[in-house]
Amino acid sequence: MREAHGTSEANILKGMLAGALGGLVASWTMNQFQKVWSASEKEITGGRQGQNGGQQNSEDAEDATMKTADRISELLQGRHLSKDEKKKAGPVVHYAFGAVMGAVYGASVEVNPAANALAGIPFGAILFAGADEIALPALGLSDKPIAYPLSTHVYGLVSHAVYGVTTETVRRIVRG
Repeated sequence: MREAHGTSEANILKGMLAGALGGLVASWTMNQFQKVWSASEKEITGGRQGQNGGQQNSEDAEDATMKTADRISELLQGRHLSKDEKKKAGPVVHYAFGAVMGAVYGASVEVNPAANALAGIPFGAILFAGADEIALPALGLSDKPIAYPLSTHVYGLVSHAVYGVTTETVRRIVRG
């Protein structure tokens, strides 16, 4: 049985592994949710480009994961990725980031069980604020938050809430 506050190293490691698995599943679930949201938005607007971060729907536009993959390639290999390489590497960045954030979350819950409050929704909201609203613009991987309409922020927040709930659900199942 786990200790009340889960402070042993073994529990933290198990929490990290459960959280990483949760983060991977949650990254996939978040993608599926975004596809449904975008299709619904397209249906509602009669096919007009929606406000969900519109560039994500453009074939030629690069999202933050593709830009990140390109920067990593430039740092490690000294070269930029081709458009096709970016399209392949972007999801790798998305899933890797999702797994790492899930591992951090899993460890956090082991140290402080209250960290899983509201089924992971606050975790998703904090991740949205920290990544989408602060880190990506600061790193030049997206425009400043004010450049996007409110609907884009709602889309991002809800998407990350789905990620948070899924991460917590999988983590809880794996940890028993």
